[in-house]
Amino acid sequence: MTEIHTTTPRSSERVLAGTTVVELRGEIDLVSAQPLSARLDALTAGPCPDLVLDLRHLSFIDCAGLGVLCRARNRIAAGYGRLRLVTDDTRFLRILRHTHLSGVFEVHARLSDALARRQESATPPPARTLIPRGYAVTSAGPHAVVADVAVNAGLHDRT
Repeated sequence: MTEIHTTTPRSSERVLAGTTVVELRGEIDLVSAQPLSARLDALTAGPCPDLVLDLRHLSFIDCAGLGVLCRARNRIAAGYGRLRLVTDDTRFLRILRHTHLSGVFEVHARLSDALARRQESATPPPARTLIPRGYAVTSAGPHAVVADVAVNAGLHDRT
């Protein structure tokens, strides 16, 4: 009989100079991702959420955990907020590189660095541009290109 062990992540929260810092300990896997996602949804519900996730004491994360981080990042970006991850774990950083997420998240090795840079990026949010479903924004140098995903993927004819 196979025994499956899972450790529900423990978390502690505090607010430092307007930034919510959530320290996660343990594992984020398929079993523990749902409650963590619900908590992060609550923390990112308001306008301009400012969140730091301290992952230095996280012992394991799987694709469900990465999904939770991506969901939090997308919710924060939609609310013109800011998310920082704090970790110096080379295994986790390698996972971000291999999944092409290293450029998506702002990652710091120390909590003090993540908090110190808060004032540097305090710029007003850009004008919000709504993009219809089926379209994506891609970066092309200094210009943004909106492309019809279905056409570019060859799923539909251009006519």
